[in-house]
Amino acid sequence: MNRRDYLRTATALGLASGVAGCAGVLDSDGNPDVTLPEPDREVGSEDLPYPAWGQQVPDVTLPAPRADRTVELRAVDEPSVLTFFYSHCNTVCPVLISTMRNVHTHSLNNDYADEVTFLPTTFDPQRDDAERLGTYADEMNVDPDAENWQFLRPESRDRAKSVVQEQFGVAFDRTEPEEMDMYMFTHSALTFLVNADGYVERAYRSKSPDAERIIDDLDTVRS
Repeated sequence: MNRRDYLRTATALGLASGVAGCAGVLDSDGNPDVTLPEPDREVGSEDLPYPAWGQQVPDVTLPAPRADRTVELRAVDEPSVLTFFYSHCNTVCPVLISTMRNVHTHSLNNDYADEVTFLPTTFDPQRDDAERLGTYADEMNVDPDAENWQFLRPESRDRAKSVVQEQFGVAFDRTEPEEMDMYMFTHSALTFLVNADGYVERAYRSKSPDAERIIDDLDTVRS
């Protein structure tokens, strides 16, 4: 199934989770671009509808409105954790952000905060401006201005579709009617662990990713 067909199917079914295929090894040859072994799954990374093990993160630059700068994803020079959300979500997104916050807190408490960057990215730029993201950070008990935590925000709805859905493979579909103020989204859930060279080490396909697993994988990638 190609990426476009997958996204259409995922959105139609309202998929918000997947199987976290992150255990085991397919072969012993390895890949010089990554540290973690290849996940045990039936298809190769090139056949998946999202950036997967051993593939480069999409070559995109996104605004970080709280820091008044932009972030070029392939140029981040330490391992990074990315996930995708919108701040008015009351189901999946708070879990994704809470998981990221727990990993972030672990980095602060264990003196490796300068070795990892956290990049939660909204796909609702219409509402998630810098002020709203600051309020949301307070709601989620996150320091929005921490040096290694940057909320990213595509410049427009079209840009969000292009980056989040088409390049990262995170399907999302806004509820109707179009003019409704408190619209919601059906969406899938993906969290990425990317190494310092811009290659995907893990794509956690779960609406409730395991923070301890991410911490363990991150420890290996940082070694």
